[in-house]
Amino acid sequence: SNLKHLFMCLLAISIYFSAIVHLIPVSTAKNGVSSKSRKRIMPDPVTEPPVTDPVYEALLYCNIPSVAERSMEGHAPHHFKLVSVHVFIRHGDRYPLYVIPKTKRPEIDCTLVANRKPYHPKLEAFISHMSKGSGASFESPLNSLPLYPNHPLCEMGELTQTGVVQHLQNGQLLRDIYLKKHKLLPNDWSADQLYLETTGKSRTLQSGLALLYGFLPDFDWKKIYFRHQPSALFCSGSCYCPVRNQYLEKEQRRQYLLRLKNSQLEKTYGEMAKIVDVPTKQLRAANPIDSMLCHLCHNVSFPCTRNGCVDMEHFKVIKTHQIEDERERREKKLYLGYSLLGAHPILNQTIGRMQRATEGRKEELFALYSAHDVTLSPVLSALGLSEARFPRFAARLIFELWQDREKPNEHSVRILYNGVDVTFHTSFCQDHHKRSPKPMCPFENLVRFVKRDMFVALGGSSTNYDDACHREGF
Repeated sequence: SNLKHLFMCLLAISIYFSAIVHLIPVSTAKNGVSSKSRKRIMPDPVTEPPVTDPVYEALLYCNIPSVAERSMEGHAPHHFKLVSVHVFIRHGDRYPLYVIPKTKRPEIDCTLVANRKPYHPKLEAFISHMSKGSGASFESPLNSLPLYPNHPLCEMGELTQTGVVQHLQNGQLLRDIYLKKHKLLPNDWSADQLYLETTGKSRTLQSGLALLYGFLPDFDWKKIYFRHQPSALFCSGSCYCPVRNQYLEKEQRRQYLLRLKNSQLEKTYGEMAKIVDVPTKQLRAANPIDSMLCHLCHNVSFPCTRNGCVDMEHFKVIKTHQIEDERERREKKLYLGYSLLGAHPILNQTIGRMQRATEGRKEELFALYSAHDVTLSPVLSALGLSEARFPRFAARLIFELWQDREKPNEHSVRILYNGVDVTFHTSFCQDHHKRSPKPMCPFENLVRFVKRDMFVALGGSSTNYDDACHREGF
């Protein structure tokens, strides 16, 4: 019980600090004009950066639902009108995808219980609404998936109640801003004003439905159509890209070499392998961090055997290595090459939707892509958001398209990650305020980036996706 008490204290402290961190807006310019205020509020210290605390980082990743967060979505000078919104989410909290060999699986209940923590006032209504949706239209094979988690002992990779609550919260937050404040959709919205797409996993479909329910409570099932996306990169018909795969192979080689250098990591895997009595190689292949994160996020003690217990020190070593790996990944730029090619199809599709909206078309005003960490991560990297944290459970990345009412032909774009405005940190808009007094990032900057500059950034002579994907001599 002392351990539990300590854990809860740590958790409270970390939630408090994360609340403070989240309250530091990255760009809150008055009417967006002054460029001074776009600089970091806290000056960069001259000393070494503080050592990242692996447990704090892990708790941020868990994203345990707590106080409603302050977010910067929907903030714009008053003469701007919101035209369309494109939301990319990572699914919410899930049961692990891997089991630590020879240990008991963590006992987590994946049924939804309205008065159990984490609680959400719409949870009961969500369950009841989902039970009416079995005849709804989902593109195959989505129509064979359950619409909400429902196993007393979670199945591998299944969304948990926490995951549902995270996305009910996301949906409600977006409802308050985009529907109540900005009237993005009319009250009698029609099916073609939504674009919904998800991968074929129950956790992404269910996360998408939870967000949608928070956004449009008691929506009419007849107006809902979820498309199926077979690729985690959401690359639709443009998935074949040999050069992208070469970047990925080089990136995986970099990861492997970094791991070989880390003797403490090797020792930790060795100790854990002894505890569960399997070869070190087999333990590593079982990706134990995935399961350990689940124990941490759900406050369940790490597994024990008669040879001892997996403990917090083991967890810290593996998590610290993960953080180092992310740091090196940013420096070595191989992942950036993979990301530019991996994210191009979905970004191209998104600007296509936005362009139609700038022409006054009223379809697809709200697009939702329910996806994975391996979807969001390349998009963040491709946009140049190298400082962005790895996508936590229920992470959201949002593209907003705005029209200047005073100059109706001019459109602007804002990009937000977990409620923080990161527009002026992207590679296509970071120099904007040096050259222009305009308070928002011009939409054409994003178009030019996707149509041309993404290929320039790859360093070859390619000017389009097909050429870049089949470039010789990479």
